[in-house]
Amino acid sequence: MQDLQPKASHYIDGAYHEDTGGNPIPVIYPATGAEIARLHAATDAVIDRALAAASAAQPAWAALTGTMRGRILRRAADILRDRNHEMSVLETHDTGKPLSETLVADATSAADALEYFGGLAGSLTGEHIPLADGDFVYTRREALGVVLGIGAWNYPTQIAAWKAAPALACGNTMVMKPSETTPLCTLKLAEILTEAGAPPGVFNVVQGYGAQAAKLLDDPRVAKVSLTGSVPTGRKVYAAAAAQLKHATMELGGKSPLVIFDDADLDNAVSAAINANFYSTGQICSNGTRVFVQKGLRKKFLKSLARRMKDAVIGDPLDEATTIGPMVSQRQLDIVLDYIEQGKVEGATLVAGGARLDRPGFWIAPALFADVTDDMAIAREEIFGPVMSVLEFTTEEEAIRRANATEFGLAAGVFTSDLVRGHRIAAAFQAGTTYINAYNLTPVEAPFGGSKASGVGRENSRAAIAHYSQVKSVYVSLNKTEAPF
Repeated sequence: MQDLQPKASHYIDGAYHEDTGGNPIPVIYPATGAEIARLHAATDAVIDRALAAASAAQPAWAALTGTMRGRILRRAADILRDRNHEMSVLETHDTGKPLSETLVADATSAADALEYFGGLAGSLTGEHIPLADGDFVYTRREALGVVLGIGAWNYPTQIAAWKAAPALACGNTMVMKPSETTPLCTLKLAEILTEAGAPPGVFNVVQGYGAQAAKLLDDPRVAKVSLTGSVPTGRKVYAAAAAQLKHATMELGGKSPLVIFDDADLDNAVSAAINANFYSTGQICSNGTRVFVQKGLRKKFLKSLARRMKDAVIGDPLDEATTIGPMVSQRQLDIVLDYIEQGKVEGATLVAGGARLDRPGFWIAPALFADVTDDMAIAREEIFGPVMSVLEFTTEEEAIRRANATEFGLAAGVFTSDLVRGHRIAAAFQAGTTYINAYNLTPVEAPFGGSKASGVGRENSRAAIAHYSQVKSVYVSLNKTEAPF
């Protein structure tokens, strides 16, 4: 196996930085369970150095024109695309996701974000508001300052870029703490941004666990936090940010519904269900893991799905023929296996898969459950693994009611040939991101985020700009100032 050990654990002020005083972070290749690199969590000195670098760099970075900042982001996008294969191989080692996925869905998505917000940066202007008697107000869109990014382990390159691109476009600087489970890719993104011309301190990476994230968030130099993670983690981070009145974006988990009507195209619906449950071995926050199928289509749907699942290739993630990789860690594998056992005990029918595979690493065969009811744990709780629950419904009203009967509200999808009904249901879904005859597509041009317990704020699109900047009003008087005395 190639040498995957980075030059150092952290990237601060435009260069790699090491401090072995922090707790070790072993990097485990999920396909084999072997340690492929070892990093160290940030010490207090490392955290202070990163925040000092970001704070020092921010005023000059914000003073550049948006066009200048955008040029650097677009250049980074080009470099990232040129190195897509290298970055994809690294991402596969970091996460265990098959190369067939990482080549098309990870570094490429990160490059899209850098390019999009790089192009948008020069257009971030204010407005002129005329008032009576010649007075007027103009507005300025200004940076917040230092932004803290806290990443999840499932899409490390994409998540870092989804946060960095709008933050940097608006004139902020960033300190990014990747997940301790997948710490390698974000370091490469920092390298690329420096190579593209980002001044030292504009984008910094520090490694660590929850303690390091908390230390960063509590520092008064941090103006905003952007988290991608679980709902329990989000509640803690959001509360900590609120205690200091800091800006916050929370992109959290879900238990999203995918509603399939009798008149849906069967092949398309089955394909969407596969993508919504088994892509990235089910480790996607917006997955449609509650698949509601109308009574008349249920048997055909299950039969077609079970047949298609036999075509999954569970193998070496570095082989582009592989379509299913391992779970990211032993801990995540154990969580998924526990839920599968709960599903059996509570009376769901395991139609296919669900067994741990006898090989090194963290492997499991994707699981398909039928006869699932709304009160079962596998239908209520986020599993974050390849476990599909198929539930039966009869009427449209029933489907909407049951789809919305959850604390989560990240995503939702509907498949039907009746587009009037499709739009009606999309409007009725209580979710931040909804789909009609598609699922889990996240173009950078469209806002992405959740409602209810699934998050606060939006990533991507112009909507993200509002979450990484603030508006200042400037009142200009052309008249005499009067007073009562």
